[in-house]
Amino acid sequence: MILIFLSCLLLIPNSPGSALCPRNIPQDFNQIVVQYGREIEEFDVVTDDGYILKLFHITGNESKQPVLLMHGLFDSADTFVIRGKSSLALSLAEAGYDVWVGNSRGNKYCRRHVKLSPDLDKKEFWDFSFHEMGTLDLPATIDFILEKTSKDQLSAIGHSQGNMIFFILGSLKPEYNKKISILMALAPCVHLKHFPQYYTMTATLWPLISAWYEGLGVEEVLPNRSALVELVKFICKQEMFGYEFCINVIGAIIGDDPEELEADFLNVALEHFPCGTSRKNVEHFYQILMGPFAQLDYGMIKNRRLYKSSSPPKYKIPNVTMPVALLVGNNDLQSTIPDVKRLKHELPNVVYYHVLDRLNHADFVWGRHMQDYIVPVVKDLLNKFS
Repeated sequence: MILIFLSCLLLIPNSPGSALCPRNIPQDFNQIVVQYGREIEEFDVVTDDGYILKLFHITGNESKQPVLLMHGLFDSADTFVIRGKSSLALSLAEAGYDVWVGNSRGNKYCRRHVKLSPDLDKKEFWDFSFHEMGTLDLPATIDFILEKTSKDQLSAIGHSQGNMIFFILGSLKPEYNKKISILMALAPCVHLKHFPQYYTMTATLWPLISAWYEGLGVEEVLPNRSALVELVKFICKQEMFGYEFCINVIGAIIGDDPEELEADFLNVALEHFPCGTSRKNVEHFYQILMGPFAQLDYGMIKNRRLYKSSSPPKYKIPNVTMPVALLVGNNDLQSTIPDVKRLKHELPNVVYYHVLDRLNHADFVWGRHMQDYIVPVVKDLLNKFS
């Protein structure tokens, strides 16, 4: 059933929102933060290749070293505030930390470019993966924050893909390792060799799915407010069966932990997730699911032109010398303990490693009791390394 669900999720092309669900406009990051009594600044960060990234700053603690939070795949800055007062970003701001929350190209806050349109210039605009997020988005964001705050370093917190891009940055632009006092890697995804078998089966179907998308001229995958997302929300909100069905499907994808993802909050989360990414980004993920943590494989001929090799170069994890704290959930089906242990042995400067009981992939940013198991650990690490 899960294989069918994952395949269908990707096969349904994008279209405007469904009439099945009323199109209530959810609060954006700014509105959520202001609702809890904090003031906020918004900035546009322009990358070297022209993408315009929305960066949020929760003001009031400017004397402290900045803390940058980066989201995962299909996600946005919203993920760090939708739990309200107990969310990671708002908890840290209330505790006196200078909180900055970034966005990667292609999500709902970053469908902008100095020249290209995401709807009219689809091939050009959506021609990126997490590689560009690590080599272009992240350095632009870090440099902007450090210049704005007149600081030499910042602390970082990543979730899932939000860690992967830091490892890519440290691997390919090692000068940035000195700009990060610590990376707190929540559920890091780098080696993806212990995913459930149905993920691997879906990966074998990806060439067909990708060709289907390409044939339809679709380059944006699972955008916010699409018909498919509205349909999922409609199903999950059905009182008789919706929550039970959805929580079981979610558990099979990211790990079972319904106590941390109650029905009312699930409805909130689905207003903010997924937020879209590129077809090429999904392709890159499936590539490392089936092979090594390496740059995108374009095929032998193009690889030789781009990389001077028939196969794409692997990212050099030993080049990532920034201090890293690895936090993994023992019920996480995406960032698994064996894969994170492998990462731990490859990184040269792991300063903290901790396995959290029962946590699945979403609990690190959405869990009902984050104040008990995530926030205290993050605060202790910030106090030690900031």
